[in-house]
Amino acid sequence: MQRSIDALLKQAASALSDAGSDSPHIDAAVLLCHVLDKPRSYLLTWPEKELDDSQLSAFNALLARRLTGEPIAYIVGEREFWSLPLKVAPHTLIPRPDTERLVELALDKMPPQACTVLDLGTGTGAIALAIASECPQAQVTGIDLRPEAAALAEENRIRLGIANARFLSGSWYSPLDSQERFAVIVSNPPYIDATDPHLDQGDVRFEPKSALVADDEGLADIRIISEQGRLHLNAGGWLLLEHGYEQGQAVREILTSLGYQQVSTAQDYAGLDRVTLGCWQG
Repeated sequence: MQRSIDALLKQAASALSDAGSDSPHIDAAVLLCHVLDKPRSYLLTWPEKELDDSQLSAFNALLARRLTGEPIAYIVGEREFWSLPLKVAPHTLIPRPDTERLVELALDKMPPQACTVLDLGTGTGAIALAIASECPQAQVTGIDLRPEAAALAEENRIRLGIANARFLSGSWYSPLDSQERFAVIVSNPPYIDATDPHLDQGDVRFEPKSALVADDEGLADIRIISEQGRLHLNAGGWLLLEHGYEQGQAVREILTSLGYQQVSTAQDYAGLDRVTLGCWQG
């Protein structure tokens, strides 16, 4: 049995390609780097290096999981977001590059002085920690319904040494004091309709449905966040919501009907509607 790095990468990439992976070579390299605890450059520098029995067994076990479709992030337990290495777990969504667009837009709306920011449905804490890392003048609060998600976000905060963030558990705004107000509220809430066929495809099959699916054609949680957000935004504060690429008009109509001003939808890196925002004048 061949066990050199080069041979294993080629064999694994071929198997992953046959299994339908969109990035078989990257998948194989990430798994092997995880087993060897080495950077990608090591694979290129030492292609003839052979794995020992225990390394080979570990690599084959991880590869078998990936061949069933399990997301790489859950297998290795980590995903980078906004250049931050974040621990992930099956009870949280996997942070995606498109969501970095939400962070960019939130940063653009934040005042330069000390302020407060709220991230609803924080999951791994990706959005909250990205904002906190960029804006030391801001105090960022992340809330997630699941206590285990809030605990994971707090673990990520500690690992990254980010002091200006906190994480709470509860349903949307419920853990907050009724008097708490924020300059910016952001959320990547559940927005997929329960009948959407994409729920049975790709990585989404393994992610928690409670973090993906919402009633009212995927708009129920967006509506709740928008309605109650008016009670927790400063005058002139901004609400920013990530949503599906076909939901821009519907979310704009929700915000406009609730009295938000300057309502608009921004596109993601693929040019698709992804984030709708509005200003609450109070």
